[in-house]
Amino acid sequence: MNIARQIGHNTRRLREAAGRSLADLATSAGLSKTTLHAIEQGEANPTLSTLWSLATELEVPLGTLLDSASPEGTVVRAGEGPRVAGESVHARLLHRIHAPGWIEVYELDVTSDRQHSRAHLRGVEECLIVTRGRVETGPSEAPTTLDAGDSVHFDAAQPHVYQGLEDANDAILIMIHH
Repeated sequence: MNIARQIGHNTRRLREAAGRSLADLATSAGLSKTTLHAIEQGEANPTLSTLWSLATELEVPLGTLLDSASPEGTVVRAGEGPRVAGESVHARLLHRIHAPGWIEVYELDVTSDRQHSRAHLRGVEECLIVTRGRVETGPSEAPTTLDAGDSVHFDAAQPHVYQGLEDANDAILIMIHH
């Protein structure tokens, strides 16, 4: 499904679930009914500010309008993922992670030595974004090779691995503790 259709599908689904009419949501979001109808039909390319307005009025995170429901353990390659643009901000959604606990962010330098990490406590997830080089990571039974710009999100309550595949490998690790 392309991004315009995904946004349209999510907007309509959320509007209907909230019991709001097209006219009501359009008015409160500062849009015309025609514009909102075009968005819901996947025939419009809404700006970032329009999407923020809709998300605010529907009381959901912006990513809820952009993303399709996905299973645990997703890989997003460089250049993939829904994109939205505003006047000066251009964003690409990498992962949506529900986190009612602690979130830790780490800068990593990943060497060529293979690291086997034991399972973390239940409820711990990891999201790794490679910023330079190539890294193999993920659940020990099915690791993924990521290039710069790629990312992976997985359940870290299982054994997992890290290994740099080039001379210099850098990444950002986001650990979510539920």
